[in-house]
Amino acid sequence: MNHGPVTALELGATLYLPATRADLVEVLLGNRRVAGLRSAVICLEDAVRESDLPLAMSRLAAFLRTLGNREGGPAEPLLFVRPRDAAMLGHILCMPGVERLTGFVVPKAHAESMPAYLALPLHDRHRLMPTLETRESLDPQEIRRLRDQLLAVQDRILALRIGGNDLLRAMGLRRTPGRTAYDGPLGGVIAMLVTSFVPWGFAMSAPVLEQFGDADLLRAEIARDIEHGLFTKTAIHPDQVAVIHAALAPCERQVAEARLILADDAPAVFACDGVMCEPATHAAWAERLLGRAALFGVADAHSLRLIAGTDQ
Repeated sequence: MNHGPVTALELGATLYLPATRADLVEVLLGNRRVAGLRSAVICLEDAVRESDLPLAMSRLAAFLRTLGNREGGPAEPLLFVRPRDAAMLGHILCMPGVERLTGFVVPKAHAESMPAYLALPLHDRHRLMPTLETRESLDPQEIRRLRDQLLAVQDRILALRIGGNDLLRAMGLRRTPGRTAYDGPLGGVIAMLVTSFVPWGFAMSAPVLEQFGDADLLRAEIARDIEHGLFTKTAIHPDQVAVIHAALAPCERQVAEARLILADDAPAVFACDGVMCEPATHAAWAERLLGRAALFGVADAHSLRLIAGTDQ
């Protein structure tokens, strides 16, 4: 996998693993690596009990030493660490091998907490993924404050992650089994966060589906994620990775439509199979869709008929 400058689209399904695991090297870099895994987060926050923090830090340090002593391969996932707080991240930044990480996930990010992270001596390649998961993320005014902060360091921000379960916890709620994130109160929150950040050039990651045994529900939720412009998603179980990547693959009909929109000789307005296409309006959508096809493949094949705007 390319370990130069990365885009959020390259994350795909981002698998979270607690730092207490003794098999981090085998699962992330070795023979037991999840097939097709594009990105992973080693978590020291909610996934680790307070009493287990010394063990978690020790195992993270051992993993980073191994990472630093090996040659990076093209198939290795993008690797991130989620610290508990800025002070812990400061300690992690002193560990040998930390420069090989793609970056860090900032937990419970809001306008009051971000400055401490931004003040740390990050490596040039390190990218940050702030997680929106506190009650401040339910307040449009607080979200604007955070956005203004992040705009000043936008090149450092790979994506903003939506912590769906923690946002529901802030409301005293939990997701209802059998329903997507968009079928309850979280749907309105996701829409607000997307409209608050994406038009300003930030990428966003969709929240996890905790019902990891329901592949059909996961596919249905990813379809809604894509409608909202969320093209990467948190995974908590290895079985979710392949499902997420397959669901992110556009169909051949969409790919053909995107290519028509981006063609140099495309009419200003035309119709494809009864749908209006306007390159000036739809070019950004088309570029993202072709990016998904390049990374995740094409799902199926359908014919496409082009009618120039003047011939409708």
